[in-house]
Amino acid sequence: MKISMVSMPVRDPIAAHDIYTSKLGFISKEFDADSSLAVVVSSEDPGGTELLLEPCQGSFAANYQNAAYEANLPIMVFSVDNVHVEMERLKAAGVIVRPDLDKPEWGLTNLFEDGCGNLLMVQGSST
Repeated sequence: MKISMVSMPVRDPIAAHDIYTSKLGFISKEFDADSSLAVVVSSEDPGGTELLLEPCQGSFAANYQNAAYEANLPIMVFSVDNVHVEMERLKAAGVIVRPDLDKPEWGLTNLFEDGCGNLLMVQGSST
């Protein structure tokens, strides 16, 4: 068994689709603005796990999203080869990057905001 799709709560799936494809580097897998359906996938693994950008306004997911954000907890973690390079790429794309890098013994992590109500983390190497 493997994971084929995960749901990410977002305030607006149409805006999220634009942010995830134009700023975060994902590619569109499925998109229907009329039905607020937005699915993206990693450009590094187009056949991999799909990310459903799920509208959360007016649902229990909005409470979860807000609570995680206010507690500074990432709602999802993405893997990158080089955290420094990725943080610079995200900053250049206009993404809000948290200034505090963390260096656990297995690598490096940093947080950024997706502009859709979520705090996300990247983890990887520092070289």
